[in-house]
Amino acid sequence: MNFIYETMYILRPDLNDEAVDQAIEKYQSLLRDNGAEIIETQHRGKRRLAYEIDRHREGIYIQMNYSGDGSQIAGMERAMRISTEVIRYLTVKQEVPKAEAEPVAAEG
Repeated sequence: MNFIYETMYILRPDLNDEAVDQAIEKYQSLLRDNGAEIIETQHRGKRRLAYEIDRHREGIYIQMNYSGDGSQIAGMERAMRISTEVIRYLTVKQEVPKAEAEPVAAEG
């Protein structure tokens, strides 16, 4: 059964545009290669962090929405954990609204 997931990750602020694009493509490929379908990726730009992380006060925010069975997440998060460019990440499973059954009109 497929679910919809959202991963928000923060890249180091000193990365250039090419390095940011490479990082985005790397994590999209990891998901795709393991059977996930990328719905949307948003590059939210450089923003000030709420608190300092690894001596960084800013970060480049990337949001990825994708569908899959959940098995793809562990590999992607493992790659993010050992990566030097990712300073934080968080994955959440989103609630999928259930399609409501249409009421049947009584004939009479």
